[in-house]
Amino acid sequence: MTSFVKAMRMVCVSLLALCMQISTAAEAPPQGNLLIAGGAVRPDNTIIWERLVQLAGGKGARIAVMPSAAGNPERSGTNLVATLTRFGASAFAVPVAVRLKNTDYKVAAEDQNLARMIREAGGVYFAGGDQGLITKALVRPDGTRTAVLQAIWDVYNKGGVIGGSSAGAAIMSSTMYYEAKTVIGTLAAGVNDGRELAPGLGFVGTDVFVDQHLLARGRFARMLPAMLKKNYKLGLGIDENTAMVINARREVEIIGYQGALLLDLTQAKTNGDIKEFNLTNARISYLDRGDRYNLVTGQYTPSADKVNGKLDPASPFLNEQVYSADALGHNTILVMMEKLINNARSEAIGIATAAPGEPREELGFEFKLTRDASSVGYESATTDAYTILNLRLDVRPLQITRPWYR
Repeated sequence: MTSFVKAMRMVCVSLLALCMQISTAAEAPPQGNLLIAGGAVRPDNTIIWERLVQLAGGKGARIAVMPSAAGNPERSGTNLVATLTRFGASAFAVPVAVRLKNTDYKVAAEDQNLARMIREAGGVYFAGGDQGLITKALVRPDGTRTAVLQAIWDVYNKGGVIGGSSAGAAIMSSTMYYEAKTVIGTLAAGVNDGRELAPGLGFVGTDVFVDQHLLARGRFARMLPAMLKKNYKLGLGIDENTAMVINARREVEIIGYQGALLLDLTQAKTNGDIKEFNLTNARISYLDRGDRYNLVTGQYTPSADKVNGKLDPASPFLNEQVYSADALGHNTILVMMEKLINNARSEAIGIATAAPGEPREELGFEFKLTRDASSVGYESATTDAYTILNLRLDVRPLQITRPWYR
């Protein structure tokens, strides 16, 4: 073998090693944190705002505010900057929004100076509004990232925090609801790509579906058809004025006012012989504030006030039927779960019906919760709050006769 051939082989080996390093680096998981809020985050919700600032680097941290989803981006950006400044951040609004007056969002999204400012920040926060406006502003027509969106990803990859509320939460998963019907209408008509569903920005990865305003609007039910359609096994639904923090180790922590629902469809099945939406053997859990859940290992860790509060199924507090005629009502599913986990009865039934005048007003759904051997509950020692793990959830269609009351 000539010295030239040897030298060329060494060059090829070196180039291959370099390519492998570049590939490995490109595929490395982000090192940052996500702060995903369910909407309606109040300006005085200290724990959420302080955590966002802390994750961005602490007092004085630079945080880029993205008002892209807002109906009035200038007003929304100004207010969020003021809120974050009040909690110690050095915040600034990024003028990239479809509805921002006197600007071309397409040009702004490719502005290298804006991209540099974002890249130098410790965090990015997406305002609420219309999530479709976020992706329209930040994703090119061919699906690639604009300069500003790439800068946001750079912040996340290097260890910064990406936060968002409502619409800013919806874009966190790789699929998001776009032009959604009512919850009952979604169950009745199903979901389709390009209409009810659209691509999100995917910060949380491709394996977890995220939805918001969960308990306040009964949206746990609309998560189910979306997850089935896109083959998600896990779904996290965060409630209003509440947030979940997801770190680089895929550990979820609940902070704020209330909690989040975890849906697990790993063992769930549908009956194709039934035309309407149906589901058996899904699993539903409620993670309260302070609780933790590991998306990799599936391990639950109750909050400190519940560590010694594991409920004894042999000594239930209640012995009463659990039933609701409005399963999709405000907080209804949580109330049913709380009553069932500490009950001598093993089943709870909730009914959902369409409003008069809806296209399928004769169609309703039964949501049946079952407490079995794998179900676990924890009670807080300091407040009337529970962590509820692994209740079974079955959904079946009902034929509603109108009028069903007189």
